Amino acid sequence: MATVRDIMSRDIVTVEPSATVAEAATMMGGRGVGSALVLDGGSPAGIFTERDVLRALASDFDAAYHPVADWMTHDPLTVDADADVAPARALMLERGFRHLPVMEGGTLVGIVSLRDLSAREG
Repeated sequence: MATVRDIMSRDIVTVEPSATVAEAATMMGGRGVGSALVLDGGSPAGIFTERDVLRALASDFDAAYHPVADWMTHDPLTVDADADVAPARALMLERGFRHLPVMEGGTLVGIVSLRDLSAREG
């Protein structure tokens, strides 16, 4: 059975909590990804997604200049790199997530998207 490690991306877009919405959105757009992990001291403090960009811009006229910490999902759920694909996909569908940070032994090693999991799961 396939594991999350088999399909996760190791190319992670990361920002600090003080990065602005505009900075994060520009990085995400430039790399063609839908999320950025917000790291504080090397550990995931949050996840900032394309949904957060839209929510921020729809809520405040100058949100582009606000820190991502104001809009991110704090303390995101994570998935273990050795987890099977099916339960990881089920978790994401149940909770409405499109992206999950992937951990191994307490260390961030990648990110997996619902699209990746769904394509693999068939």
